[in-house]
Amino acid sequence: MAARWSEAELPLFKQRRINDPVAALRLLAGEARGCTRCDLYKHATQTVFGEGPADASLMLVGEQPGDQEDVQGRPFVGPAGRVLDKALEAANIDRDEVYVTNAVKHFKNEPRGKRRIHKKPDTSEIDACHWWLENEFDVLHPRIVVALGATAARAVMGKPMTIGANRGRLLALTGESEALITVHPSYLLRLREERDKRREFDLLVKDLRLAADAAK
Repeated sequence: MAARWSEAELPLFKQRRINDPVAALRLLAGEARGCTRCDLYKHATQTVFGEGPADASLMLVGEQPGDQEDVQGRPFVGPAGRVLDKALEAANIDRDEVYVTNAVKHFKNEPRGKRRIHKKPDTSEIDACHWWLENEFDVLHPRIVVALGATAARAVMGKPMTIGANRGRLLALTGESEALITVHPSYLLRLREERDKRREFDLLVKDLRLAADAAK
């Protein structure tokens, strides 16, 4: 997953040769606040950077911030975040010990009356934001990266990956890191039947447990 950058592209923590992961993440997040790598910043409230311990062995990657994340400036604090929190609890995973971020750091949306409707980021936007994800990965060196949904899977693996064909197994990344692909928690919110929601929730918990066990 890690890439090689030219000297001009290096983030501040690399230019300054800062080896402290906490300080490196702090500098990286500060740089991200002014990101203009694509046009999504023009219609978003703020950059929503990742959060969590700099030594986390488990990294969760979602698609992009939603409306509540855009307002609060934190990842996974809206409806999908509540589903994720519930799944993490069921999998006996402490969210405070996990690094949580998104493939795209700005909320892509379409105004509709007083509401802002989520729009899926396109390939160019995912690629533009990949620089941030790569550098988060470089700082953390997580044992396991969980890609939540197809957009995250593409960003983590560097190519389109179908969830159905790749779900529930560990995939090789850079070095000793591995990836696991599963659904995005928002998928459960779109299901109408309660039995379908329960089934998919149980599968998400199963995937998270596998990731947590592999990260130990």
